[in-house]
Formats: sequence, C-alpha cells, structure tokens
Amino acid sequence: MFEKRENGTLLRRTRSKSMLNDYEQFTESQLKVIKRYVTNTSRHIFCLRNLPEVIKGALFSRYSRSSLGLRSLLLKEFIQNEETSFASISGQTEETEEGEHEDQSIAIKKAQNFYDRILDGYGDDSIGELGGAHLAIENVSMIAAKVIEDSRIGGSPLEKSTRYIYFDQKYEGEYLFYREPILMTSAYRDRYIQACNHLFETYGKLIPPLTEKMEQSFPKEPDTPKVAYTAALRAKVLDCLRGLLPASALTNMGVYGNGRFFEGLVQKLNCHSLNELQEIARTSHQELSKVIPSFVRRADLSHKHQNTYATFTEKVDAELNLMKQQYTASVKPLTQPMVRLVNFDKESPHKVAAALLFSQSDCGLMELQEMCCRLPAEDRGRILEAASAFRQNRRHKSPRALEHAEFTFEIVADYGIYRDLQRHRTLTQERQLLTCNLGYYVPKEILGTEMEGAYCEAIDQAKEVYDEIARELPEEAQYVVPMAYNIHWYFHINLRALQWMCELRSSPAGHPMYRYVAQEMAKQVSHTFPEFERFFKFVDYEGYEMGRLGQEIRTAGKMKR
Repeated sequence: MFEKRENGTLLRRTRSKSMLNDYEQFTESQLKVIKRYVTNTSRHIFCLRNLPEVIKGALFSRYSRSSLGLRSLLLKEFIQNEETSFASISGQTEETEEGEHEDQSIAIKKAQNFYDRILDGYGDDSIGELGGAHLAIENVSMIAAKVIEDSRIGGSPLEKSTRYIYFDQKYEGEYLFYREPILMTSAYRDRYIQACNHLFETYGKLIPPLTEKMEQSFPKEPDTPKVAYTAALRAKVLDCLRGLLPASALTNMGVYGNGRFFEGLVQKLNCHSLNELQEIARTSHQELSKVIPSFVRRADLSHKHQNTYATFTEKVDAELNLMKQQYTASVKPLTQPMVRLVNFDKESPHKVAAALLFSQSDCGLMELQEMCCRLPAEDRGRILEAASAFRQNRRHKSPRALEHAEFTFEIVADYGIYRDLQRHRTLTQERQLLTCNLGYYVPKEILGTEMEGAYCEAIDQAKEVYDEIARELPEEAQYVVPMAYNIHWYFHINLRALQWMCELRSSPAGHPMYRYVAQEMAKQVSHTFPEFERFFKFVDYEGYEMGRLGQEIRTAGKMKR
C-alpha cells in the first residue's frame, strides 16, 4: 500500500517485523521495471516471473543474507548491476546495430563468474535447489528412462505412455529402438536387430485381432460415449501387448528439476557403464549449462567433484562385485513371480500411535512409546482410528506419524509393472539386471487364442538372442529383453507412502497386473498388522475387465461440458 509521495518517490509501507528497513523506496520508473518480474509490487507475498533460472537461483541465494526485500534486491543488485548482464539474460536488450538481439547463452556465460561467486560464497548445496530447468530427453531407450527416473528427489519426470501411444511406428523404414553402439559393432548385431524387429512386427500384427476380440468381449453400451469407449479399448489392447516391446524401445521424457537434482543426475549418468547413459549425461550437461550453468558446473567431466565421484563409484562397484563372488555363490536365486513382505518392525503400531500423540502433548517421544506399548489393543486402536476415520478419499493424506512404520517388500514381476511402480518417490528401491531368466507374463486375454503362439514365439526368440549376448555383455543384453519378462527388485517404504501407492495403484483405471501388486502389498501389511488395515480403506480389491472405461467416460463428460 502506497502512503505518500516524496520528490517523485513512492513509499510502500511494510508490515513485516523481520525486515530491517521499514520502507522500500521505488520511483515510478523503477516500479515499471520491477512490475515485469514480480506478480505484485505492494503485497508481502508474490511470485517471480519472466526471469531465467540462473537469475532466480542467484537472487534467492543472495536473499537469504540480505536485509533488503526481494524486489529491492532484484533492482539494486541485479537489474542495475552491469556485471550480471541482466538485460541480456532476461531478453530485455536493445537491438544491436546488426538488428539482432544478443544471444542469451553468451550473456549467461559472461555473467557466470558473478553468479558462481554468489553460490560459492554460501558453500551450501541447498542453494542448488533455488533454480531449475525443464529438460526434454527424446529418443532414449526404456532402460535409460528407468535409470534417469531412479533420481527422484528434486526432479519430476514424465514419460511417453505405452498405454495411449502405439509403438509400432517406423522412421525411414525402421522401427524405433536403440541401436546400442557396442552391439552394433559386435558379432551380435544382426541377431539383435532381427529380434527387436520381430518383436515390433508381432506387436503391430496383433493389434487388429486383439482389438476385434476385445470389441466382441466388451461391446460398447448404447449410453457410453464413443470417444471414451475407443480410448478405454485402446488402453486395454496396448496394456496386453506392451510385453512384446523390447527394453530398447525408444521413448520421450520431460524432466523438471532443480539444479541440485540435475547436478547429481548428470554426475551419476557420467559414471554409468552403458554408453547410452554416458551420452545422455554429456548432452544434458551441455544443454543445462545454457540455462543453469552455475548449478551444474560440478558435473562437468573435467571438474574435480565429478572425478572424485567417479572414483568413488568405480571402487564401490568393484569391491561389491568381489564380495558377491565370494559370498553369494551358495545363495539360491529366485525364479518365481512373487510379492513378499520380508522386513518390518514389530513395534510399529506403538511407534505410530506415540507419534500421533506427540504434537498434541508435552510428553517425550520415548515416554509416549512406552505408554502406547502398555495400552490395551483396543485403546491403541482408538488412537490409530483417530488418524483414519475422517478420510473421505485417497487424496486425504494421513499424518506424518505413519512414517514411523517401515516395510521392505521383495517383488518379482514383469518389467512393465516395474516401470509403472518404480516412479514413486518416497521410498528406497533397487533392482537387479533385466534378464530372461525369471520367466515372462502372458496376458489372459490372449491365452488359448491363435495370438498366443505368435506372442510367445517372438518372446522366446528374444530370449535366445539375449542368452547369446549375455554371456559376454550382460548389461548390453538388457536392450533385447521384452517387457513381458520378469525383473527382481525391492521396495523399502514407510506406511504413509505405502498407503498412497496402494490406494493409487489399485484404482480401477490402473493396469490389472500392477493393481495386483498394490493389492497384495496392502493385504500382507494388513495381515501382519491388523491395526494398520484401517489405513488402506481406499484400496480397491475389485476386478475390472475394462477398468479404464470409467475414467474415460468422466473425461469425455468434462470435454463435452
């Protein structure tokens, strides 16, 4: 709120007690400039806009150690500071004599030393979370997509869906799968290409007959919108056939992340043993350096931090490989699909109940745990019920106290299921190499039909090629493995995150096989701890033949409105 004008200067009175200065002073011309970069020039809460990430990050990092308000800081230390090249970076330069604007990347390079000094001056890695970027990663394999998505904290990835997009398109007469450089220069080249082509050909060949079968089995109801029925039918067909897609199938990703996330991601990819991931790291670093250079500079191949990280990972991998050879030879490998709860804390109900009471009391956490341990089960149940009884849908997230209960699940399921479930962020997970050694999944919709023979023949042929390659190149051999084959992994997850995942992934619109995994995880926890069953009240245990149809009808209704 502007209160008075002195010598052409508007004074904005601030009510924030934390500010050292009671007034921010801006001239009308200054306000005109600032207005472009903030959503509000008078309130105490506002957003930045029209600023590159390099400026946002540096501005916020400087903000933490300045008595100035953010708008004053932006004006005095960035807009009016020639060293920052602000005008060039923000796209507000005047035209040059040649009639062209100065290239932003050149301006960012000029100003990088200034921003680096700000970031280095605070010596805090969290500064890297103050700026971010949107990175498009196109035409990478599904293997690469999973490695990228392993880095979950600080990044938000989206990936091309196998449920809504047909993957049998060709470009210049070739199916879209990754031609791994080592395989392309090896004796396995022709066999690899032939196996991948055959998988794509079978995938495309089975779409029409399976669609026809689905239409006969689940005919469209008169009152169902055609667009909704068509979308649900396509999703059903592609869900069944995605198992034919090799892990080399090309996909597209969009990744938003902060600078700290991207620095860690690129450092990790630089150290990966697969050529594809190393190339993604180099290219991503080049592009990110054009928009957030100060945040990813330590991921440069020549930087000391990158080199020491590479040494660390290399030595850890080598040492663990030796330990594996020495100690695991007598351990029997798993061979059957399964979901099993392997670790849990028997004291979890007491700990969750105590944590629920903690913020409402002035007692010590240890004392509350001891008290809850002594309580009769009925009384302890009343405490747990207070945190669950009033939830009306799965989007009502439970209190953080549920994070005091943790579980480890071991899962053997097809790679398609793994791809769907792997993206959940609040958990610890690790997988083994994708192989053809754990069997594969055949959708019940094609069992006993003529399609079953073609489906299994293509997948079995891929296994023959995999077996040949894996003897020499086990990691590169992953590219030829169809998604129907099972992969072995584990989840370590707390009750709150498990609740969210099981309720989300058991919803009717989900793939039937990952619905089964979500349902089974909830069942096993509820069986082990009956007190926790109340926290899975929105897990859907029903079966649905056209599970996507309801969601598509709702979507069609919204579009119509």
